[in-house]
Amino acid sequence: MSRKTIIFLVILTISPVLIYFLWPSDESRIRKLFGEGARAVEQEQIDEVMAKVSFNYTDEYGLTYLFIKEGMTKLFRDMNNIKIEYEITRIEIKDKAAMAELDVRVLATHGSDTGYIAGDLSKPFHMKFSLEKERTAWLVTKTEGLPLNF
Repeated sequence: MSRKTIIFLVILTISPVLIYFLWPSDESRIRKLFGEGARAVEQEQIDEVMAKVSFNYTDEYGLTYLFIKEGMTKLFRDMNNIKIEYEITRIEIKDKAAMAELDVRVLATHGSDTGYIAGDLSKPFHMKFSLEKERTAWLVTKTEGLPLNF
Protein backbone atom coordinates (compact mmCIF):
# COMPACT_ATOMS: atom_id res chain seq x y z
CA MET A 1 0.00 0.00 0.00
CA SER A 2 1.12 3.48 -0.74
CA ARG A 3 1.69 6.08 1.91
CA LYS A 4 -1.29 8.15 0.71
CA THR A 5 -3.60 5.16 1.02
CA ILE A 6 -2.49 4.46 4.58
CA ILE A 7 -2.97 8.10 5.60
CA PHE A 8 -6.41 8.13 3.97
CA LEU A 9 -7.45 4.95 5.83
CA VAL A 10 -6.20 6.33 9.16
CA ILE A 11 -8.13 9.57 8.64
CA LEU A 12 -11.19 7.61 7.58
CA THR A 13 -11.15 5.48 10.74
CA ILE A 14 -10.26 8.26 13.18
CA SER A 15 -12.68 10.92 11.90
CA PRO A 16 -15.91 9.24 13.20
CA VAL A 17 -14.34 8.93 16.65
CA LEU A 18 -13.26 12.58 16.62
CA ILE A 19 -16.69 13.70 15.44
CA TYR A 20 -18.36 11.66 18.19
CA PHE A 21 -16.21 13.21 20.93
CA LEU A 22 -16.10 16.77 19.57
CA TRP A 23 -19.73 17.09 18.46
CA PRO A 24 -21.67 18.90 21.19
CA SER A 25 -24.24 16.89 23.13
CA ASP A 26 -27.92 17.82 23.13
CA GLU A 27 -27.63 18.91 26.75
CA SER A 28 -24.76 21.28 25.98
CA ARG A 29 -26.73 22.70 23.02
CA ILE A 30 -29.70 23.37 25.31
CA ARG A 31 -27.45 25.04 27.89
CA LYS A 32 -25.96 27.16 25.12
CA LEU A 33 -29.46 28.12 23.89
CA PHE A 34 -30.36 29.57 27.30
CA GLY A 35 -27.01 31.33 27.65
CA GLU A 36 -27.29 32.95 24.22
CA GLY A 37 -30.94 33.78 24.84
CA ALA A 38 -30.18 35.50 28.14
CA ARG A 39 -27.39 37.54 26.53
CA ALA A 40 -29.69 38.50 23.64
CA VAL A 41 -32.35 39.76 26.07
CA GLU A 42 -29.74 41.74 28.03
CA GLN A 43 -28.50 43.29 24.79
CA GLU A 44 -32.08 43.85 23.60
CA GLN A 45 -31.53 41.95 20.35
CA ILE A 46 -35.05 40.90 19.41
CA ASP A 47 -34.04 38.85 16.36
CA GLU A 48 -31.53 36.84 18.40
CA VAL A 49 -34.12 36.22 21.12
CA MET A 50 -36.73 35.07 18.62
CA ALA A 51 -34.21 32.78 16.89
CA LYS A 52 -34.44 30.63 20.05
CA VAL A 53 -38.24 30.31 19.80
CA SER A 54 -40.08 27.94 17.46
CA PHE A 55 -42.57 29.36 14.97
CA ASN A 56 -44.88 26.64 16.36
CA TYR A 57 -44.74 28.06 19.90
CA THR A 58 -48.01 27.85 21.84
CA ASP A 59 -48.64 27.74 25.57
CA GLU A 60 -51.38 27.71 28.19
CA TYR A 61 -51.45 31.51 28.26
CA GLY A 62 -52.46 31.68 24.58
CA LEU A 63 -49.12 33.11 23.56
CA THR A 64 -47.68 32.41 20.12
CA TYR A 65 -44.44 33.31 18.37
CA LEU A 66 -45.87 36.64 17.14
CA PHE A 67 -47.31 37.58 20.55
CA ILE A 68 -43.94 36.89 22.17
CA LYS A 69 -42.13 38.97 19.58
CA GLU A 70 -44.51 41.88 20.14
CA GLY A 71 -44.23 41.50 23.92
CA MET A 72 -40.43 41.46 23.79
CA THR A 73 -40.46 44.57 21.57
CA LYS A 74 -42.65 46.35 24.13
CA LEU A 75 -40.47 45.11 27.00
CA PHE A 76 -37.31 46.41 25.31
CA ARG A 77 -39.02 49.75 24.66
CA ASP A 78 -40.18 50.12 28.30
CA MET A 79 -37.26 48.58 30.21
CA ASN A 80 -33.52 49.28 30.23
CA ASN A 81 -30.44 47.69 31.78
CA ILE A 82 -31.99 44.22 31.79
CA LYS A 83 -29.88 41.70 33.70
CA ILE A 84 -30.74 38.01 33.80
CA GLU A 85 -29.48 35.51 36.33
CA TYR A 86 -30.50 31.92 35.81
CA GLU A 87 -29.67 28.44 36.96
CA ILE A 88 -30.65 25.38 34.98
CA THR A 89 -31.98 22.99 37.61
CA ARG A 90 -32.98 20.13 35.33
CA ILE A 91 -32.75 19.02 31.70
CA GLU A 92 -34.59 15.97 30.42
CA ILE A 93 -34.14 14.84 26.82
CA LYS A 94 -36.21 12.25 24.95
CA ASP A 95 -35.42 11.87 21.25
CA LYS A 96 -36.36 15.17 19.58
CA ALA A 97 -38.16 16.62 22.62
CA ALA A 98 -36.71 18.08 25.79
CA MET A 99 -37.76 19.82 28.97
CA ALA A 100 -35.64 22.27 30.95
CA GLU A 101 -36.38 23.80 34.33
CA LEU A 102 -34.75 27.06 35.32
CA ASP A 103 -34.66 29.32 38.34
CA VAL A 104 -34.62 32.87 37.02
CA ARG A 105 -34.13 36.39 38.33
CA VAL A 106 -34.59 39.37 36.03
CA LEU A 107 -33.49 42.83 37.11
CA ALA A 108 -34.43 45.86 34.99
CA THR A 109 -34.82 49.61 35.02
CA HIS A 110 -38.18 51.21 34.20
CA GLY A 111 -37.92 54.98 34.10
CA SER A 112 -35.88 55.83 37.19
CA ASP A 113 -36.87 52.71 39.14
CA THR A 114 -34.72 49.59 39.17
CA GLY A 115 -35.92 46.30 40.57
CA TYR A 116 -36.70 42.66 39.98
CA ILE A 117 -39.38 42.01 37.36
CA ALA A 118 -39.13 38.22 37.77
CA GLY A 119 -38.04 36.54 40.98
CA ASP A 120 -36.23 38.39 43.71
CA LEU A 121 -33.09 38.16 45.80
CA SER A 122 -34.44 35.57 48.22
CA LYS A 123 -36.50 33.47 45.81
CA PRO A 124 -35.93 33.00 42.07
CA PHE A 125 -38.80 32.57 39.64
CA HIS A 126 -39.19 28.91 38.58
CA MET A 127 -39.86 28.32 34.89
CA LYS A 128 -40.27 25.19 32.79
CA PHE A 129 -39.47 25.16 29.07
CA SER A 130 -40.47 22.56 26.49
CA LEU A 131 -38.12 22.29 23.52
CA GLU A 132 -38.07 20.50 20.20
CA LYS A 133 -35.10 19.67 18.05
CA GLU A 134 -35.39 21.13 14.56
CA ARG A 135 -32.53 19.82 12.42
CA THR A 136 -29.56 20.27 14.77
CA ALA A 137 -30.95 23.19 16.81
CA TRP A 138 -33.19 23.14 19.87
CA LEU A 139 -36.03 25.69 19.98
CA VAL A 140 -38.47 26.62 22.75
CA THR A 141 -42.03 25.45 21.96
CA LYS A 142 -43.80 26.07 25.27
CA THR A 143 -43.17 27.83 28.57
CA GLU A 144 -44.79 27.30 31.95
CA GLY A 145 -44.53 29.75 34.84
CA LEU A 146 -44.18 32.97 32.86
CA PRO A 147 -44.11 36.16 34.96
CA LEU A 148 -46.97 37.92 33.16
CA ASN A 149 -47.40 40.59 35.82
CA PHE A 150 -44.91 43.07 34.35
